[in-house]
Amino acid sequence: MTSDSARARSPLVALFISDLHLQEAHPRTAEAFFAFLAGRAIHAERLYLLGDIFEYWAGDDDLADPFNAQVAGALRTLADAGVQVYWMAGNRDFLAGQAFAEAAGLTLLSEPTVLQAGEHTIALVHGDAECTGDVNYMAFRAQVREPAWQAQFLAMPLAQRKAIIAGLREGSRSTHAEKSYDIMDVAPTAVAALFDASGADTIIHGHTHRPALHLDAVTGRRRFVLPDWELDLEPARGGWIALDHRGNLTRHDLSGNLL
Repeated sequence: MTSDSARARSPLVALFISDLHLQEAHPRTAEAFFAFLAGRAIHAERLYLLGDIFEYWAGDDDLADPFNAQVAGALRTLADAGVQVYWMAGNRDFLAGQAFAEAAGLTLLSEPTVLQAGEHTIALVHGDAECTGDVNYMAFRAQVREPAWQAQFLAMPLAQRKAIIAGLREGSRSTHAEKSYDIMDVAPTAVAALFDASGADTIIHGHTHRPALHLDAVTGRRRFVLPDWELDLEPARGGWIALDHRGNLTRHDLSGNLL
């Protein structure tokens, strides 16, 4: 276990990951996540989970599921070791609530969350709210983020909720096959609005599964896109972004190599 004094000497302030889509059917991806927590995240002061960590989350009463409990337990172990863990909802796991947060030892974040890192101001989002070109998805997102809708949905039996989610996931796969990449990507106008509203010069997000660093040579604004994780299919992919004490952000692949 990493001691508080050892962590204080580490240059690693924070790690950022998203879009792992953890599920029992993808054991290699899950094992890579557990190894990341024990081998990488344990040396950081903070870990930010920026959405779609689970393939889906039907409600906090699904914590009884052994796989879900294993993930929550691994996060709790990290938190108990002194790492501050933060969770931001994605489009697949936005129903994660306070019971899950307490079980996993983490703090739920609103969107956007703004951080100060050296001379930089960083806005954190999952990324789906900025995909404004996908009009149908934005309407769906607005509906399912309504507290009244969520209360009604969570009042259903867990098995019924899972059946509904399975249907939605199948429909989503069919719909995505018919949509252009541009429609499913973040819209430049939405990104610009986020920069302006947050006062940030840097954005970190996931959701699009298009890892990259976008730099505006005129304004100096930066947008980091996190990779999704997939080790049960070829080619294997994944990675994270790291923030050090000097305020530097670096992109890393699954082996920890700089990108």
